[in-house]
Amino acid sequence: MFNFRSLVSTVLFASLSVSFSVSAQTNPQPNAPADAISMAKPEAEPPKHWQLMDLKETGYFGISAKQAYLFLKGKQSKTVVVATLDSGIDTLQKDLKSILWVNTKEIPGNGIDDDHNGYIDDVHGWNFLGGKGGKADFNQTTEEVREYNKLKDKYNSLTEATAPDKKAFAYWQRVKTVYDTTINKARTETEQLQPIMNALMATSGYIKKALKLDAGGTFKETDLVKITTTNDTLSQSKYVWATIFSQEGGNKTNAAIIKDLSEYLEKLNNDLSPDLESRKRIVGDNVDSMDHIPYGNNLLKFADASHGTGVAGLIGAVRGNNYGINGVADNVRIMAVKTVPNGDEYDKDVANAIHYAVDNGAKIINMSFGKKLSPHKEWVDEAFKYAAAKDVLLVLAAGNDNADMDKEPDFPNDTFLDGSSTDADNLINVGASSAKLGDHLAGDFSNYGKKNVDVFAPGVKVTTIDTDAEFNTEDGTSFSAPITAGVAALILEYYPTLSAKQLKQAILQSATPLNGTMVYKPGSKTEKVDFTTLSKTGGIVNAYKALQIASKMTGERK
Repeated sequence: MFNFRSLVSTVLFASLSVSFSVSAQTNPQPNAPADAISMAKPEAEPPKHWQLMDLKETGYFGISAKQAYLFLKGKQSKTVVVATLDSGIDTLQKDLKSILWVNTKEIPGNGIDDDHNGYIDDVHGWNFLGGKGGKADFNQTTEEVREYNKLKDKYNSLTEATAPDKKAFAYWQRVKTVYDTTINKARTETEQLQPIMNALMATSGYIKKALKLDAGGTFKETDLVKITTTNDTLSQSKYVWATIFSQEGGNKTNAAIIKDLSEYLEKLNNDLSPDLESRKRIVGDNVDSMDHIPYGNNLLKFADASHGTGVAGLIGAVRGNNYGINGVADNVRIMAVKTVPNGDEYDKDVANAIHYAVDNGAKIINMSFGKKLSPHKEWVDEAFKYAAAKDVLLVLAAGNDNADMDKEPDFPNDTFLDGSSTDADNLINVGASSAKLGDHLAGDFSNYGKKNVDVFAPGVKVTTIDTDAEFNTEDGTSFSAPITAGVAALILEYYPTLSAKQLKQAILQSATPLNGTMVYKPGSKTEKVDFTTLSKTGGIVNAYKALQIASKMTGERK
């Protein structure tokens, strides 16, 4: 996740506090004062892989993976297929290559649908954003921009009194309200972020020159100590990047941070200057028709695959190979289903992706995405019910808008349109927690909700893998969800008769309520609330406790 709020405050403070200017070579400014540095620097970054640690043993509030594996010692596991509905995956990533799901019924590269499932050469999964010629529609708008432009000509001239269909007009009013909020926010953020991008590009150039790196070279936080200088411009550049790394994570490179910011700016621009024909032009289907006509392609790695790669790694990256990270689960196969663009996913793709994953053997589906509107929610509701009927667990990220989901629901969710469910037995909704037990335990960005968020899991500065890279540091409920999905997979590996309902039960019961732990309410720097008010369980996922609970259950899987 790109942490817009933190980066804006960090870079503005860092750059303004030293009066930084890219013209500093001809108009040098004073170095940053020591007190400014101490004011700008946030809490110390947690150690690598803290998400797997045990609170009592290390002081970091991870999931107690070491204790979980000691509990499992000597037991036999059974392979579990986990589907990631995400931005794709780096199929050559060293930590993932050997754990990818393989469709053994398909002959790779022969251009034939050998297993007759409607998808040609789907060896490791499917890309529902794909088109002819190896393309993918991976840059998209938010749903509200698509809906606004689709409906504006019909409803702009109407009022509630003149609209013939009151329900449809009420939906239009909702669309317009969300659209206006999104566009205003996009304009504001673009105005704030573009100068920051310019500053980061300029300061990055000074740092690389000092480190004698070529144009494509990268640097990390540890490289900054190599620079000793009395040059004001270089000192200020070093200060800016030291502050950035302290906020965004020392495992990240300057290139990764600039890439994240570039993608976020592109996402904003997708809303401000939308290409409303890209889906039709590239994919070629009708997004408003569930016609069951096959679409997409089998290519899973595009420029936006970083997110999906990190998600997959947290679930099951190869353990003990002295590379990358250790995933939570030790015997999984990752089925990659490219569903999420740099923008909002389509309901049609989500529904079809769930069906694809279920039909091809996934027992757990991770969904690290969400949006504000769902024009075809009935399709997604049906897919959720299909997964439940096939005993498949769905793990969903709560979202990163520091919003109360009991008041401002995201989509998808398990409040079905037909009223049949408001709390599906096979769905876990996950918020993000940080590394230390204290008033910052809840991720500042995390959505929350006593009724609609089930549990929290590590999601602040967690260690992930990336495309073509060994390490990365990420924030987001997008990463809390796969950690939870990994715990579910680990349980199912060793207790394969447990149902999706029982997996959810074990995970939720593992999250001991943290009664009396006062934390800053996500999005607030002053208001504190009891951590137990932020989710249904009031606790944080624990793999060791979940396994203990699971070991005492009598399996119900049919």
